[in-house]
Amino acid sequence: VTPRWTVAAGAILIQLCLGAIYAWSVFTPDLRDAGWSKVETQIVFSVALGSFALVMVFAGGKLATWGPQRLALSGGLVLGAGYAVAAIGGGTSFTAVLIGVGLVGGSGIGLAYVVPIAVGMRWFPDHKGMITGVAVAGFGFGAMGWIKVAGAWGDLIDRIGLDGTFLAYGIAFAVLVVLGSLTMKMPPAGWAPEGYVAPEKVGEGGEDFTPREMLRTPQFHLISLTFMVSAGAGLMAIGLMKLYPVEALTDGGMLEDDADAIAGTAMAVFVSLANGIGRLAWGTISDTLGRKRSVVIMAATQGVFLIAFTWMAGNEYSLYLAAALIGFNFGGNFALFPALTADEFGNGAVAKNYPWVFLSYGAG
Repeated sequence: VTPRWTVAAGAILIQLCLGAIYAWSVFTPDLRDAGWSKVETQIVFSVALGSFALVMVFAGGKLATWGPQRLALSGGLVLGAGYAVAAIGGGTSFTAVLIGVGLVGGSGIGLAYVVPIAVGMRWFPDHKGMITGVAVAGFGFGAMGWIKVAGAWGDLIDRIGLDGTFLAYGIAFAVLVVLGSLTMKMPPAGWAPEGYVAPEKVGEGGEDFTPREMLRTPQFHLISLTFMVSAGAGLMAIGLMKLYPVEALTDGGMLEDDADAIAGTAMAVFVSLANGIGRLAWGTISDTLGRKRSVVIMAATQGVFLIAFTWMAGNEYSLYLAAALIGFNFGGNFALFPALTADEFGNGAVAKNYPWVFLSYGAG
């Protein structure tokens, strides 16, 4: 196994844990039963995403000084500690969960997230879209695993309660991210894959912009606006993927328990699987089709799927289809925008530059 494929495996392991934020919806029904409002469940999710995006800017600037191993390792430990804080509050304290999962957990994700992308692009300059898709696919697939372990596969929430589940997850995240961080090493200076010729032109990743230089370009602002709208639309659908279909299905005469199970499957299986597949597929497609053309197709079709979702959510099978289509395109954002940032502003500067683009995801 070449070092670059070991890096790819480590990247997936790290991102499997970081993707736990998308498993948030598995906790929301029990938190609602414990007296939380619908708005409170969405506040925790939003704060986690905001912390994730803001801390990632700090982490991108620290990659060169801290090194990728130390940065990823600290992210794993902070993420694990956040879920432990949520557990200490009994699993149902709004303040403890907001601080633990929202602020601390989101910060841990932000510290580690950029590492597999930056390291992966250095090892795979010949397949930027593909390796970014592989690195972030774990983030999408991870949600499905953590949802199922808490619910249908492991029954963790029923067996050990919300506090026990938060604690178990915190320990698992810390251990797995630390293991993955061991593979996060940059290639030796001057290393390149066999037959690879480094680009020289701007727009192909040849010239490295500083964040200050990048922020002055119209391309940065247009890319950020597109990312905000595209990711925000998907986040809206994912954040409500459990609650909205339950209402739509029960309005159609279905029993609430049945509607709850169907909505859970839509989120845990169809959104999560398609989210992971979309990252791999869009990243690989963009290496052939071109990054900009891929972004246009992905964003335009997502708009159509969201308009159709209102009608599709009230039927089990059309709900599954809509969930898969929205998840597939949502996942594509996270493969296309890092690679597009590298194309426009330099392959070697992606760790410093992509977090600034990623702030638009937090805004979304």
